Amino acid sequence: MSVAFVKEESAETASETLLPDRPISPHPNFVTEAGLKALDVQLQDARTAFEAANAIEDVNERRRQAAGPLRDLRYLRERVRTAQLIAPPSSNETVAFGSTVTFVRDSGREQTYRIVGEDEADPKAGSISHVSPVARSLLGKRVGDVATVGGQELEVVAIG
Repeated sequence: MSVAFVKEESAETASETLLPDRPISPHPNFVTEAGLKALDVQLQDARTAFEAANAIEDVNERRRQAAGPLRDLRYLRERVRTAQLIAPPSSNETVAFGSTVTFVRDSGREQTYRIVGEDEADPKAGSISHVSPVARSLLGKRVGDVATVGGQELEVVAIG
């Protein structure tokens, strides 16, 4: 859209206020209870930031400050709307969504991750998305089973 048709100071200002939407995953939006609560908190934070930005008097600054929170609001509303709350696994017999699984790589390196929804995944904090290659290969496995990811074998040693 041409800047001539909007009340902006410049093309640079217009580009700062027309942020592209955050991509929505095509996968089912499975969430744990904690993941759903986190989405709700993020949604409320985005609402608060958007309201604060709308209180700014200067129209160009208001648009700049509101762009990010508005984009986040659209994304988070959709993620909360499509969230499918998955109950914690009823048993530790097999790896399932919500399980904490410990496995050993070919190199002997042992790793432990909890399998969670895409929005709550944080590998550095010990959680991976259920659609990640590692999680996909481990789902349904039992202690002692071996999964292959990227040519590397992962042996399941514990499920919690």
